[in-house]
Amino acid sequence: MSGVAQTPVLQAQNISKRFGGVKAVNNVSLKVMPGEIVSLIGPNGAGKTTTFNLVSGVLPPSEGTIHFQGRDTARLKSHEFARLGIGRTFQNLALFRHGTVVENLLVGRHIHFRYSAWESLLFLGRSRREEIAAREKVEQIIEFLEIEELRDKPVSQLAYGQQKRVELGRALACEPSLLLLDEIVAGMNREEKEDIARFTLDIRDEFGVAVLMIEHDMQVVMDLSDRIYVLDFGCLIAEGTPAEVAANPAVLAAYLGEESAHA
Repeated sequence: MSGVAQTPVLQAQNISKRFGGVKAVNNVSLKVMPGEIVSLIGPNGAGKTTTFNLVSGVLPPSEGTIHFQGRDTARLKSHEFARLGIGRTFQNLALFRHGTVVENLLVGRHIHFRYSAWESLLFLGRSRREEIAAREKVEQIIEFLEIEELRDKPVSQLAYGQQKRVELGRALACEPSLLLLDEIVAGMNREEKEDIARFTLDIRDEFGVAVLMIEHDMQVVMDLSDRIYVLDFGCLIAEGTPAEVAANPAVLAAYLGEESAHA
C-alpha cells in the first residue's frame, strides 16, 4: 500500500439535529473509509435513523458539516445525494409493490439517464444506449442477488426476505460508492440473514462499495463490521472495533443492558 492518505467516503463532523426543543442528534462525528463496513448501533430512540437521514440528505443538520468523498453536501438537494453516489435501503420497505422485480431495479438506474424527452420518444441514439446499459446492469444485479427466477414477478407476490433482496438490488442499481443499510435483516430468519450478510461482504469486496449500516442484530454487527459507532440519547458514547465496543462498559449499560432487560 502507498503512504497516500485516503479520503473518507463519508465524514460527518459535529453534526446535530434539533426538532423544536429536542436534540435528536447531539454533536456526533463519524466517518466511513473506502472498503469499510461500519455499523451504527444503540437502543431504540438513540438517534440512529435521524443520523442516517442527515448523512443521506433527507434532513439538513442543525449544526455541523457532512462531506461525501471530500465534497461538502450542505447545498445539495436530497435527490442529488443518490446521483453523488449514496444508495440506501429503508427499514420499512419502499418498493413499488405492483411493479416487477426488473421494474423496481430499473428505478434505481434513472439517476444515470441523460437523454431528453425527444430522444426517449424516438428511442434512438443516447436513449437506446442508456436503456440497454440499464437493462444489462439490472441483469447483473439479479444474478448477483440470486433472484433470477423472480425477475418478472410483481414484488407484492414475493416473500418478505425476497423483497428485502429487491430493495438491496435497487440501491445497488444506482452504482453507489456508499451503501446505507437500515436494519436490512430485520424480520428475517437465520438463513435469510446469512444470505444478506454474504451479499453485504461481496458488495464491499467485489464492487468496492463502502457500507454504513444501522442494525439491531448484534451477531450480524459483530460479524460484518470493521468499526462500530454507538449512540445513546443522540450522543456518541463509544466507537471502535467490534471487540473494543463489546467490552466497553458504557455500551454494555446502554445497549446490551437494554437487550438483557427485554430478553
